Amino acid sequence: LAEAGHKCMIIGCDPKADSTRLILNRKMQNTVMDMAREKGTVEDLELSEVLLTGFKGIKCAESGGPEPGVGCAGRGVITAINFLGENGAYGDDTDFVFYDVLGDVVCGGFAMPIREGKAKEIYIVTSGEMMAMYAANNIA
Repeated sequence: LAEAGHKCMIIGCDPKADSTRLILNRKMQNTVMDMAREKGTVEDLELSEVLLTGFKGIKCAESGGPEPGVGCAGRGVITAINFLGENGAYGDDTDFVFYDVLGDVVCGGFAMPIREGKAKEIYIVTSGEMMAMYAANNIA
């Protein structure tokens, strides 16, 4: 889509924060949650610190999650998506936004982009493996 001239954004909604690696041609980017921990609160962040531009102008952000064993990773997704929205990441110039969410939705936070009506249309991409199909069916 980006090669066809559309303005795209990818938001990684997974604590592993690996959704945007290839698009950015780098190891890892700073996640919203990591930067919030470093700065003290999410209100102290600048959009430019967590929204990077990669291949063909694709905007990339990663929600990240809490420190392992502490807190709810789904809450990190909610915090990140709200931060991006409140700070103008979803401009009128964005044609497509892709949310890379976990298939095994164990809490409501991971389903937030779907549940909160953040999209006009939703496409679920999965493999043909049994557990992947089961998870996709639970999301749908």
